[in-house]
Amino acid sequence: YGSVDKVNEIRILLSAEGVVEFVKLATECDFDIDAHCKRLHVDGKSILGMMSMDLNHVLTVQYYGYSVRFEEMLARYAVA
Repeated sequence: YGSVDKVNEIRILLSAEGVVEFVKLATECDFDIDAHCKRLHVDGKSILGMMSMDLNHVLTVQYYGYSVRFEEMLARYAVA
């Protein structure tokens, strides 16, 4: 489980609808969430930033805390 002392990282694949769910749950979290794909890095709580990502590629999400609801959602979109 997550800890504020370390960075948690997961790789996910989102659809446009998945981005909406991701940002909705991310904004409920009281810790930072970053997403990146190739050289583009965005704030995971920004709907415009997340929509600007290439959703045909796997995104790497780094987050600095723990939320049951957020991690359950990440698990649904996780890729190996």
